Amino acid sequence: MDITANTSRPRALSVSELNHQVRHLLEVSFLQVWVEGELSSFSRPSSGHWYFTLKDAKSQIRCAMFRGNNQRVSKTPKEGDQILIRGKVTLYEARGDYQIIVESLEPAGLGALQQAFEALKKKLQAEGLFEAERKKPVPTVPRHIGVVTSPTGAAIHDILTVLKRRCPGIPVTLYPTSVQGAGAADEIVDAIRKAERHGVADVLIIGRGGGSLEDLWPFNEEKVARAIAECRLPTVSAVGHEVDFSIADFVADFRAPTPSAAAEHLAPDQSAWLRTLDQQLHRLESIIQRILRNMGQQLGHLGQRLRDPRRELQAYQQRLDEQEIRLLSTMRQRLARVEQQLQQNRQRLSAQSPQRMLNERLERTGQLGERLQRALHWRLGEQRERLAHAGQALQLVSPLATLDRGYAIVGTAEKPVVRRASDLYAGDSITARLGQGHVEALVTAVYPEDPPARGD
Repeated sequence: MDITANTSRPRALSVSELNHQVRHLLEVSFLQVWVEGELSSFSRPSSGHWYFTLKDAKSQIRCAMFRGNNQRVSKTPKEGDQILIRGKVTLYEARGDYQIIVESLEPAGLGALQQAFEALKKKLQAEGLFEAERKKPVPTVPRHIGVVTSPTGAAIHDILTVLKRRCPGIPVTLYPTSVQGAGAADEIVDAIRKAERHGVADVLIIGRGGGSLEDLWPFNEEKVARAIAECRLPTVSAVGHEVDFSIADFVADFRAPTPSAAAEHLAPDQSAWLRTLDQQLHRLESIIQRILRNMGQQLGHLGQRLRDPRRELQAYQQRLDEQEIRLLSTMRQRLARVEQQLQQNRQRLSAQSPQRMLNERLERTGQLGERLQRALHWRLGEQRERLAHAGQALQLVSPLATLDRGYAIVGTAEKPVVRRASDLYAGDSITARLGQGHVEALVTAVYPEDPPARGD
């Protein structure tokens, strides 16, 4: 008896185990397939599901299309129709039948939905609805974003996630609608018009996540395309994935490949804004500091050039004293010469003893002395008058005289001299220099032009 023969035999699979492994292998190997063939053995039981065979000249395969999917087929197929199906390859374990679970079905060739898509595209393009000239500019920094999509879909979640990351300060209003199935197109049109009437958003995102051509079909309907074209708000179409194109994409003012990409395009990068703002602030601070330094230097130069009127007056007084000293010296010299001449004349008269000539000379000498005194008084009066005029002229141009007439020099801690009311702001602390003393005050109002009349 051979014992080793029994112990080396591999474990046998049950039929159920084999079918289960085959089913798993098929479903993993063929995630999704497109198959074209002739429809035969079509049956539609009371459950609403469809069962049929797809065949060609050499082979055939069984197919099942459940009610949730076949309700989206616009026209029920019939025996002998050449059709194109999309579905998953699997195994019906109860009978061991290899089959396809059909998700979409359309006539073979271009396909009914694709034919309708191309026909509407040509029609709207001929009307000019795709022209770039009619498209409205999309705001670079929107104040409020409206979104027309399903409230439970992935699209609204992706949009809100991107906006929160890039610029959470932009408000968003959702205009909920169905995005697939019967009646979805009408709901989308109503949502677009509601957003337009609401008047809050300044740009509108219209879209949904990815799906089959049937799933995306509401965005290929003419009523939706015309509602987008007639919308006064700038529109962004974000339907499906990057490879998906819809009629809405061609009509909208901007086409985004995905809902996330639409939010990326509309929302500015807040962090980049903050970096740019910091850079601009630093530049502004540098410019202000440079201006203040230049103004300080100019003020210093002006201060050096400004001459104190008291020094000018002292200089005039000094020059007047010098002229007075020179005048007195000249007068003394002339008097000395006159006295010398008089002495000489006396000596001559004394030598000649002419009384008449002596009297005449004495009289003339007295006249000359009077003239000299008058000339001296006149010259001194003239110099005093010139000095008075010069002092008055100097007093008129003196800032101290201007202050004595009721004016004031107003300044702040940053600006020693303020010349325009627009350089001040309410709440600034100012210092006013008067003819006698200083005054500190607080600005309560600033009028760049004439102040309003009292009582207005």
